[in-house]
Amino acid sequence: MIQERLIEIYEILLNRFGRQDWWPGDSRFEIAVGAILTQNTNWNNVEKAINNIKAEKMLAPESLYSCPDDKLTELIRPAGYFNVKAKRLKAFLKWLIEDHGADIDSLENIYAGDLREELLSIKGIGRETADSIILYCLDKPCFVVDAYTARIFIRHQFIDETADYEQIKELFESALPEESKLYNEYHALIVQLGKDYCKKRRPLCDKCPLGHLPRSLEEEY
Repeated sequence: MIQERLIEIYEILLNRFGRQDWWPGDSRFEIAVGAILTQNTNWNNVEKAINNIKAEKMLAPESLYSCPDDKLTELIRPAGYFNVKAKRLKAFLKWLIEDHGADIDSLENIYAGDLREELLSIKGIGRETADSIILYCLDKPCFVVDAYTARIFIRHQFIDETADYEQIKELFESALPEESKLYNEYHALIVQLGKDYCKKRRPLCDKCPLGHLPRSLEEEY
């Protein structure tokens, strides 16, 4: 039953928004950097930061890791929280260089569960970022959960409002086929729905493509 409902929602969103073709990036490394920089900001700001790095011809693990901290923070300033994100990025780069020879393609050979544990051991890399790298960078089936996912599926009574990241992730991964393309597209469509309709304040339920589904809309959402 849950699988049928989740697939129904996926098809409704796909019909409304079309394919999203996530994640933007010219290389796996660029996608990984983008996943780290996109925390607590919008993608337009991340693009500006990545373009700054590209302009300096530093979009490579060793180049970016050897970049002086003050210069790195200036390059990624458009992404916000630049001091914190610079430390997270350097921690990720240190791990990639020291543990994997700076070869991001080599991560493809690691089982997704083991890779997730490695990524989560890096200071500043949380579950959403780790899962984004695994799914979007390495094309491994790993469902990404974000604030939009929680908001939408709490409102539509799929999950309890106390559900944590792992519980929401398990809801999708246990019900849907284990396919990276499906996970990729589904998450991107959820983000689009959250941005356009299922807003934190004043959601547009009457215009939402899921407006016909049962929902419980509380003030705090």
